[in-house]
Amino acid sequence: MSDQEAGQVRRFWEELGLPGLVDVHTHFMPERVLRKVWGYFDALGPLTGGVEWPITYRQEEGERAALLRKFGVRAFTAMLYPHKAGMARWLNGWAVDFAGRTPDCLHTSTLFPEPGVETYVREAVEAGARVFKAHVQVGAYDPADELLDAAWGVLAEAGVPVVIHCGSGPAPGKHTGPEPIARVLARHPRLRLVVAHLGMPEYEDFLDLAERYGEVRLDTTMAFTDFSERLAPFPRRALPRLAGLGDRILLGSDFPNIPYPYLHQLRALERLELGDAWLRGVCHDNAARLFGLPGH
Repeated sequence: MSDQEAGQVRRFWEELGLPGLVDVHTHFMPERVLRKVWGYFDALGPLTGGVEWPITYRQEEGERAALLRKFGVRAFTAMLYPHKAGMARWLNGWAVDFAGRTPDCLHTSTLFPEPGVETYVREAVEAGARVFKAHVQVGAYDPADELLDAAWGVLAEAGVPVVIHCGSGPAPGKHTGPEPIARVLARHPRLRLVVAHLGMPEYEDFLDLAERYGEVRLDTTMAFTDFSERLAPFPRRALPRLAGLGDRILLGSDFPNIPYPYLHQLRALERLELGDAWLRGVCHDNAARLFGLPGH
């Protein structure tokens, strides 16, 4: 990464009159876990749909956080997720420490359908968790599993947003797609779900859910980039619906696990030509409002 890219990213938000960016979908997790995640991408396995996926920002943790600051990202997340029972509580413990030493990271926690999940979710909320991550594809679980019901209730009551990968991209899983998460929302209509990747590739189905439930939001992670448009193009007929939900679309990037420069996600949003007001909301204001960031 060159200083030139950082300068270009900063110019992007400065020209919009913003104080910076808020990125709700960035990954920080224990290093040995992150190395395994990178291994999945390198192996072109089922989690990538067999698509070549070079990691652009493979620096160590401190360098990655410093890079986001150089880009002018005011607040970011530590999207971490378990792939088996017994892992979520340990990840949440790590996340407490990471948030403590990284004040511009929104304290992130996670969950898994297992006995005791309601207890540790409540503990995480009481410890200051500001956002949760759920990954239906990697965890291979039904988000409507009865084991999770009380935990969803805790999060709905607390108003803590949940960034959830529930779409079927880049490769479908047994419980991905709109139907399982629709069952969750039917039981917990006030749950603040942020559907990752705009629900790729079932974009329109997840727009349906956002239009039905006022607390459902969508993040832009990887959507509209050249990489994703080759694999799962966003239907142009749905752009007016995306514009209409402009106050509930949030910037996400998947940093550092992206196969292109960070700037490309921003340019991909810009070239939709939905207007500067829409871009300001997506790139900063909507998330700043959701998380109650200072100065908003």
